[in-house]
Amino acid sequence: MFNTLSHIQKRLTLYLPLTMLLAVIYGYYFNPQPLRALITPIIFFMVYPMMVTLKYKELFTKGNKRLHIVTQLVNFVIFPFLGFFIWRFSFSDNQYIGIGLLLMALLPTSGMTISWTGFAKGNVSAAIKMMVVGLIMGSILTPVYLRFFMGTATDIPFSGIVNEIIKVVFIPMIIGFITQKVLVKKYGQDRFQKDFKTRIPLIATLALIGIVFISTAMRAKTIVSNPQMLLKILIVLSIAYFFSFLLVTIIAKVLFNREDGIALVYGTVMRNLSIALAIALSIFSTAGSDVALIVAVAFVVQIQGAALYLKVVDRLLGSQKTPEIVN
Repeated sequence: MFNTLSHIQKRLTLYLPLTMLLAVIYGYYFNPQPLRALITPIIFFMVYPMMVTLKYKELFTKGNKRLHIVTQLVNFVIFPFLGFFIWRFSFSDNQYIGIGLLLMALLPTSGMTISWTGFAKGNVSAAIKMMVVGLIMGSILTPVYLRFFMGTATDIPFSGIVNEIIKVVFIPMIIGFITQKVLVKKYGQDRFQKDFKTRIPLIATLALIGIVFISTAMRAKTIVSNPQMLLKILIVLSIAYFFSFLLVTIIAKVLFNREDGIALVYGTVMRNLSIALAIALSIFSTAGSDVALIVAVAFVVQIQGAALYLKVVDRLLGSQKTPEIVN
């Protein structure tokens, strides 16, 4: 099973569009409403595996202060306003699209941030800390930003948003932390790193496929009757990600060396779409599929963008220096 999940994870750019296509067919010809009962357990298994493998100790490491300050300024000053302006410019008639954009903008970095930083030979240790700090800050600030940007338009009490984020993020985080400690104590750090840390996140891949299927199936008839909406979302998100990569690359090139610059790019442009999707479907129970649709499309764009950026990173931020051999 884990080999199959690993295969799917490595080819999400293929399997996510295929999942969405099958979901549209299913949701158009069959009633997708019974699938709602699966949302809560799937959300847990989408978030929990990430928390089991999170390096909590990175919160307390010192060094590279300027890099982490710039990272969080991009994450929580530039990107939230960017998400808001994209909504106002492109989807002002749909408040739920706006909520989806803001959730994406407010929840930075995922496990893939670390992977892509490693692939590009960037500063992986900095990327790990960016992920932990960004996840916690984003979870705390999301209710504040949603109220600031959307006002009372969501019809969801502030306390309701806070409670759902506690359920979606912090409870799995606590359980994940305890699970990690138990596994390390029972099997040892080496076994945890070798087996559990590589396999547990694969469960989240299966949960992700399930959530994307359900959220797309819920909107299937709207998509079929108005395919222009899906196309518009795809085009707008592609432009937004291109601009984000360009902007952060400029900042990285001006302020940091190659390794730190790569960590900055992948630690900001890559958003935690799994948790954004989980929060969307958890908080907005009546219109969660509306919010989740744009997040589901973002998965496709984000993964493709990260892969394309990897091909040009040496031209943009410089190639990795080969150490000189001293005779």
